[in-house]
Amino acid sequence: GGDHTITYPILQAVAAKHGPVGLVHVDAHTDTGDTALGEKIYHGTPFRRCVEQGLLDCGRVVQIGIRGSSYDPDPCGYSRQQGFRVVPAEECWMKSLEPLMGEVRAQMGDKPVYISFDIDGLDPAYAPGTGTPEIAGLTPAQALEIIRGCKGLNIVGCDLVEVAPMYDVSGNTALLGANLLFEMLCVLPGVKTL
Repeated sequence: GGDHTITYPILQAVAAKHGPVGLVHVDAHTDTGDTALGEKIYHGTPFRRCVEQGLLDCGRVVQIGIRGSSYDPDPCGYSRQQGFRVVPAEECWMKSLEPLMGEVRAQMGDKPVYISFDIDGLDPAYAPGTGTPEIAGLTPAQALEIIRGCKGLNIVGCDLVEVAPMYDVSGNTALLGANLLFEMLCVLPGVKTL
């Protein structure tokens, strides 16, 4: 729940305890804008603010599922300049993401990692209940591969954001969001699963 702005203060608190953290970020958008309507803090800017404050270990940031509309002609440029790995949605189409997550686990190593999952990373066919839907996104099965692929990482926190149930009368978006949060809880360090 909540918009992606909420990740910014959470990462301030996490970094105060653990230092700069790695980030597995699933989203249709990079959320690295500078301003919107004159404001520096909004749901499209949290990761730029985090970079500016040194909250992220930029060589251990991966953004998965990026696509769609932007206010910038090069929406991934800032991320790549910071050293983030950007995995556009089209690189995920029609394939398993297990190999990608093997690479992500190697990139993250044993240092602290935060997972931030924007529900609009999924295709709106599965998750229409969000404020900024973008076509041609990830599938629920790929979302599970990403989250389950984080098992074994030193996860120090996670979130799932941008679910807006009033935009989905079926309730499927909320159901998907709740299940993805459950999956995140299952991959936290020390959690035993069957």
